[in-house]
Amino acid sequence: MSTIVDVAREAGVSVSTVSHVINSTRHVNPETAERVQAAIARVGFRPNTIARALKKASTESVGIAMSAFSNPYFSDIIAAIETECSRLGLMVFLSDTQDDPIQELKVVQALHQRRVDGVILAPSNDPEQLALNYLEANRIPSVLVDRLPSPRFDQVGVQNKSASQLMVEHLLWHGHKRIGYVAGQPGFTTSIERIEGYKAALKAAGIPFDAALVVPGSTSTEDAAAGALRLFDLANPPTAIASGNNMATIGAMHAMRERELRVPQDVALVGFDDFEWADYFEPRLTVVAQPCHEIGRSAASLLVERIAAFEGKRRTIRLKPHLIVRNSCGCQSPVGHHAAGGTGRLASGGVGASPANTNGEPS
Repeated sequence: MSTIVDVAREAGVSVSTVSHVINSTRHVNPETAERVQAAIARVGFRPNTIARALKKASTESVGIAMSAFSNPYFSDIIAAIETECSRLGLMVFLSDTQDDPIQELKVVQALHQRRVDGVILAPSNDPEQLALNYLEANRIPSVLVDRLPSPRFDQVGVQNKSASQLMVEHLLWHGHKRIGYVAGQPGFTTSIERIEGYKAALKAAGIPFDAALVVPGSTSTEDAAAGALRLFDLANPPTAIASGNNMATIGAMHAMRERELRVPQDVALVGFDDFEWADYFEPRLTVVAQPCHEIGRSAASLLVERIAAFEGKRRTIRLKPHLIVRNSCGCQSPVGHHAAGGTGRLASGGVGASPANTNGEPS
């Protein structure tokens, strides 16, 4: 079913402009109004639903709540959200939750007091779900990104399990059987799902799971480095490392340098999350890249739809990351991309050049 967002995108105008055209609540340039009407016809939008599209007391603003300043991965998602919201005529308020449940609740309450029309949240690891319960109790249109702990809300993230499985399968293809895993912060849905992918890859290869090869890396490079050092201190240390996020990757690299281990000659490395410098390290880093722009754009679009119609079935969208093969895994030269969610089997000679599939998969 087409939505007001589809009409706005098709016509190249803001959501509020579409509303004014159909409701005649404000003068709109005739050429613009004609373009909106044509867009309505093309996408098959039903104008009689427009009354729910924008709240009467709308501030035409949304809030973003996530650990914005401590994690560069979220910076890319925030940029995409801001771009999409700006295109839709919405102002954005950004607040840092510091991945702390108490601070997160304060941020959500502050955004509510500013009367934002909706909130995009990357939830912290909070067993009590204080912020989520507040959003639900106050009927605040909300979308969760990256960490997807509750089907009570619309959610946008990636296929963590299949992506993690793909990166471990690539190391297995190189002949590694002792693969260490530096995970993310315990309790996050992303951490849990990526460890599941690690286990699934080992199981498919007939390799028993060894709990000693999995260490928590938290969300800091220091914790990740300490975890990787514990792996290297094992009586039978790993010959390859897979990491659960960008901080874990950098922490693992610090630990390798401290132990004077060469990559990939002594220890191979594949990381989860691409980042600006990954292609400039020596060796260049093989990583699983998340479609940050698509995550941000989808989150903004979902939020506008929820603002327009608060009731209705909540949706979870899972997008496909892809493996970017460079050198740290042991490949002699970059051989392309491979999307998660496929067969997961790697052909001799490297990974086939296959673009990421970013079609949403409602769960």
